[in-house]
Amino acid sequence: MIDGRTELYGIIGNPIRHSLSPMIHNEAFKRLGWNAVYLAFEVKNLEEALRGIRELGVRGVSVTHPFKTKVIPFLDKVEKLAKKIGAVNTIVHRGGRLIGYNTDCDGALEALEEKMSLRGKRVVLLGAGGAARAIGFGLMERDCQLIIANRSRDRGEALGRELNCHFIPMSSLVKMKAGELEADVMINATSVGMFPRNKKTPVPKRLLKQGMMVMDIVYEPLQTKLLREAKEKGCLTINGLEMLVRQGAAQFEIWTGRRPDLKQMRNDLYKVRNFSKMT
Repeated sequence: MIDGRTELYGIIGNPIRHSLSPMIHNEAFKRLGWNAVYLAFEVKNLEEALRGIRELGVRGVSVTHPFKTKVIPFLDKVEKLAKKIGAVNTIVHRGGRLIGYNTDCDGALEALEEKMSLRGKRVVLLGAGGAARAIGFGLMERDCQLIIANRSRDRGEALGRELNCHFIPMSSLVKMKAGELEADVMINATSVGMFPRNKKTPVPKRLLKQGMMVMDIVYEPLQTKLLREAKEKGCLTINGLEMLVRQGAAQFEIWTGRRPDLKQMRNDLYKVRNFSKMT
């Protein structure tokens, strides 16, 4: 029951109403018996939103598109990994100070490494935003042969320089012929394929090949066109829920000191959204 002692948590982004994070965290709070509620806040003015978090005593927030990099100047402290990545997806409010963390990196890499050892693998990472930055830094720490592909040349080249890896414009990537792209892993860290653009895919089907690992961080829909076509080509696939659950569990632990059960969190999402566990 919500009362005068209920702790407030939430997620800030724009758009945000599609987010599954409230389902994840509210169910976890309920199982823990924690007097807390987690809400979605669609933000237009980031600076004012953070001022509201301070003034209202919001205990913690998740940060999503388009604020993961923009939020950093407004924070009092940024944890070492998040500072290195240059993106924050988690804020904790302690003693009037807002402290930024990044759980995207470990969330994505943990999901990938359940299926395949990444050490030395050839990886194509689609995107150059906050999530791509986080995943890219984790991949380079595992000595992956990384290629960044992005629609914006300036952003893609800048990330490529930071990671000391190769960049290719998305326009050039999609023109490649079948068999021309040499990659063990492909990760879509863009919003292409997300509802309502769910009929789109970031790369043509001909670039996918049997045995390739394909991960899409989009989870609405759960089975994006990219993942459907990857399965048809005999690829191993990882849907966006796997990263979402793992990064969410890490956020919950930062806020509460308690690590929620991943299986329960995953089952909550399947049950609430009627996702098929076979997909």
